[in-house]
Amino acid sequence: MTFSGISQKTKSGPIIEDYGAVWEIDNPDFKTDTSQEFKVVFDVKDGPESDTEINRNLNTVARFLNLHAQNGFSLSQLKVALIVHGSAARNLLSDEAFQKRYEVDNPNRELVESLLGAGVEVIICGQSSKTRELPKEDLIPGVKIALSAMTANIQLQNQGYRPIKL
Repeated sequence: MTFSGISQKTKSGPIIEDYGAVWEIDNPDFKTDTSQEFKVVFDVKDGPESDTEINRNLNTVARFLNLHAQNGFSLSQLKVALIVHGSAARNLLSDEAFQKRYEVDNPNRELVESLLGAGVEVIICGQSSKTRELPKEDLIPGVKIALSAMTANIQLQNQGYRPIKL
């Protein structure tokens, strides 16, 4: 008897090539309606303790995009926003700003830039930005500052986005 799952590997892409690897699920019982539009807002407040680790919660956003694209969704059907606050806020720093604070490049920069490039609206909580002294000029270009994470969540949910808290 052999176990076929051992030979399976996760696969990245086609939207975020180097991140967000997912498993192929053969013939799921709960069928996915690929004709729908998915509007989702990811709420990420926790970051890794290490200065050299990728935030697995940010990687989950890449997984969301890739798994749906691998299973029949076009990018235009996936409306994704990412709201970052708390200890995860530092993951949105540019390499230069991260280097000044932690003496290494930001391990999340490339992932965040890939998410932005795929049309993900990346939003930092303005309150976290001020509390943690993360000014706009220190952030990865394209990251938006909101009044607060709470405000951005309510506004996006009022626009039909469904929340996923990580």
